[in-house]
Amino acid sequence: MNGDDPEAVREDVIESMERSAEVYGLSRSAGRVYGVLYFSTGPLSIPELVEETGYAKSTISNVTRKLTRIGLVQRRSSSGGGRRVRFAPETDLWFVVQDVFQQYLAREMTSAQRSLDRALDRLESEDNQERTADRDRIEDLQETYGDLQRLLELATEHSTTELIEAIEQYDG
Repeated sequence: MNGDDPEAVREDVIESMERSAEVYGLSRSAGRVYGVLYFSTGPLSIPELVEETGYAKSTISNVTRKLTRIGLVQRRSSSGGGRRVRFAPETDLWFVVQDVFQQYLAREMTSAQRSLDRALDRLESEDNQERTADRDRIEDLQETYGDLQRLLELATEHSTTELIEAIEQYDG
């Protein structure tokens, strides 16, 4: 196939999505299903996804459930009031990233901060040189986590355009 063939180009991008899915802890099949939906002209049903991907119906069901749960795919009712569910991709990936930041990273950072607070409380009663060095290191970690939490807040409160403009304005 010619490199300019739209089908070949689309397939290359979908294969890239498969590889990316693995990096983010998803299966390659999740990347392929998302890619097929992304390039589809409209929402697709499970049988249509089976046909497009070659995966078993059970695989498609599991993948669409997972992608729906994490916000990469939305369930849509069939037109005309039919019972068949169709799936459409979330194309605003920044929305998905923000959601992941809020659900997972924010929770993890809060948990880490609590652990650091408890560690400092435990060291508070001791005042030898080793404990002071440990306390300083933990306080440095707390400061870093505080900065990361602030960055996380900014990332979830602003669009990519707003963030890029702010950074470019600062750099300029």
